[in-house]
Amino acid sequence: MTHRLARRALAAALALAALASSAAVMAQEPLKVAAIYTVPVEQQWVSRIHKALNAAKDRGEITYAWSENVANTDYERVMREYAEQGAQLIVGEVFGVERAARQVAKDYPETAFLMGSSFGPEAPNFSVFDNFIQECSYLTGLVAGRLTSSNRIGMVGGFPIPEVNRLMHAFMAGATEVNPEAKFTVSFIGSWYAPPKAKESAFAMIAQGADVMYAERFGVSDAAKERGVKSIGNVIDTQDQYPGTVVASALWHMEPTIDQALAAVKGGTFAAEDYGPLSNLAVGGCSVAPMDPALIPAEVIALVEAREAEIRAGTRKVAIDDNEPKSTP
Repeated sequence: MTHRLARRALAAALALAALASSAAVMAQEPLKVAAIYTVPVEQQWVSRIHKALNAAKDRGEITYAWSENVANTDYERVMREYAEQGAQLIVGEVFGVERAARQVAKDYPETAFLMGSSFGPEAPNFSVFDNFIQECSYLTGLVAGRLTSSNRIGMVGGFPIPEVNRLMHAFMAGATEVNPEAKFTVSFIGSWYAPPKAKESAFAMIAQGADVMYAERFGVSDAAKERGVKSIGNVIDTQDQYPGTVVASALWHMEPTIDQALAAVKGGTFAAEDYGPLSNLAVGGCSVAPMDPALIPAEVIALVEAREAEIRAGTRKVAIDDNEPKSTP
């Protein structure tokens, strides 16, 4: 009897060990992640998501499938296809397809969804994020305000939605803080990716006296380069592509957002949350690209560094204004 009990105990122990080993292997397996983009992956905003996901793929944490240039009318179908294929996390931007995307999430409650959105999260599995990089946009506005000689700054955006508006307002606040005489010409091209259209809009502003351009869209810095004026970058660093033209850039880093979502899915704790604050300066969600002292006066660089330290310390707040910015006379 004693031997039988001992054998049973040993068998049970071996079974538990096997289960533990299997669980450990499962935990080490890469997560299956898919992403859906309505524009090319080269586009500023999307490129930051793509970069962060590729970094996780290179670390062996995920497998990564993605689709680009997906029309809004086709977005729901692609979401469902990835969910049916077993994607554990689906990432994307649903600004034009909010209702359909949220319905897909309801239909696949076991799948985690992390979507760029103007609205809040929705239980149980629809989390949202946004490029809350207004703090870094404010810092680059300080540069623009000090560099303009004409006191006219041009700003070309895609659409006047909160994600764009708050960055423009923060930039304008920085510029007027150091230069109360600064005025702004603002326009929106009605597209997320139309460089020729953005370029033409920028040409018109420069013709009207703008000598610093805020490049919220691709194409603006091309116009600035051709006309010999300065440009401020947004979301990505293009200073190497436009040497002497793009003199400062507010950079968005999606790694904190993506890494937290992956950890939640892997740990079985993913829930409907707002990941927007992970784009803030203090947590590494944004930064200002290194500035060249040959292009920007030392005192301006020092001011940006001082203001950045204040933001990190919590002693300076950058207001969030989602209203559509307007040109000033």
